[in-house]
Amino acid sequence: MKKFLMAAVAGTLVGAIATTQIAGPLLAQEGERKTSVYEQLDLFGDIFERIRAQYVEDVDEAELIEAAINGMLTSLDPHSSYLSPKDASDMRVQTRGEFGGLGIEVTQEEGFVKVVSPIDDTPADAAGIEAGDFITHVDGESVLGLTLDQAVELMRGPVGSEIIITVVREGRDEPFDVSIIRDTIKLTAVRTRTQGETVVLRVTTFNDQTYPNLASGLQEAVDEVGGMEKVNGFVLDLRNNPGGLLTQAIKVSDAFLDAGEIVSTRGRDPQDGERYNAQVGDLAEGKPLVVLINGGSASASEIVAGALQDHRRAIVVGTKSFGKGSVQTVMPLRGDGAMRLTTARYYTPSGRSIQALGVSPDIIVEQPPRTPETETEEDAANRPTRSEADLRGSLDNDSLTEDERRQIEADRAAAEAAAQLREDDYQLAYAIDILKGLSALGPDQN
Repeated sequence: MKKFLMAAVAGTLVGAIATTQIAGPLLAQEGERKTSVYEQLDLFGDIFERIRAQYVEDVDEAELIEAAINGMLTSLDPHSSYLSPKDASDMRVQTRGEFGGLGIEVTQEEGFVKVVSPIDDTPADAAGIEAGDFITHVDGESVLGLTLDQAVELMRGPVGSEIIITVVREGRDEPFDVSIIRDTIKLTAVRTRTQGETVVLRVTTFNDQTYPNLASGLQEAVDEVGGMEKVNGFVLDLRNNPGGLLTQAIKVSDAFLDAGEIVSTRGRDPQDGERYNAQVGDLAEGKPLVVLINGGSASASEIVAGALQDHRRAIVVGTKSFGKGSVQTVMPLRGDGAMRLTTARYYTPSGRSIQALGVSPDIIVEQPPRTPETETEEDAANRPTRSEADLRGSLDNDSLTEDERRQIEADRAAAEAAAQLREDDYQLAYAIDILKGLSALGPDQN
């Protein structure tokens, strides 16, 4: 019995020694790490005090601390940043759909400001700014070396004032200047129109009004055509849509899905992951759907396109999207400021991340570049010519009834409108042609 007790005690002692040998170094490492952090914070304090005391000019201490905080956040990724009380207020106004500026969504790449997309019907859009443009100078001042917030601050100014930005564009040999007059930007989240039997839903941003505008605009367009039975399909145009609220992206996706996952988010801690699923109800009642995207389609736009593509609910047409697959959480801070921090990546229903890769279209369709409105020899050769019907005294066609004649004229007008649309917007015309083709196959093929 004594031998047994001694063996048990020995075993306990060995276990204690082993535990100490394992835990000891771990605790020491944790202590060293904390010591290192405190030393770095002390170093920060020393530098701050030396700047206050010895910098060649007086410094604003609050601005100095804000710059340090922002530098810490922007070193993480292009989308994390500190929002001053004014910037936080401006952001809240923007999500409600009205703000002042040029009308461009921007990011930073290689030290320069890169245009994610121009916003429809804004000064930047009217001036011809395109997704993918690089802004190198603002009113002659280089943006190289500035943070994104500093560069954006340079572009801000009173409504009605002029700004000259220098742009570098792929395919252009030299940088060029663009003059823009600042204006109040009023975002119309969704614009709806009919193109023959097709309903076109142009979604420009994802703010508080996106889903309500989409639902009401879709119904009005369907009523205008004469009911859902008269509609051959829908085009959801997400080109140059820089994104916005995740909640609205989920609602827009859900508008065309009856079931299944829409998107999932995964943070550093697996327990913080979220999954969002569709509810029963398809606003389009199962009609064919084409989604248009391009390099200016980012974030929330990519969530919608990826969800509808993975569920085979839509044909995605256009060019590869921007590739922003991260989630930013805005956290209020003391003093009315806020912190925008990247907290998760999001994934499409099939489990793919689009971060830095984007959504690849099912059918790649490039938009022809804008060209000067000058007539070439080819244009002259394609100019409409006179026909037999234009000749004075030509005979009438006596094989057609008046109704048949009117139908032919209506068909011709529709064909001419389609041809004009190909000139104005080739990608949209391509999407509408797809829906016409599906409609011609009959409902069993849709």
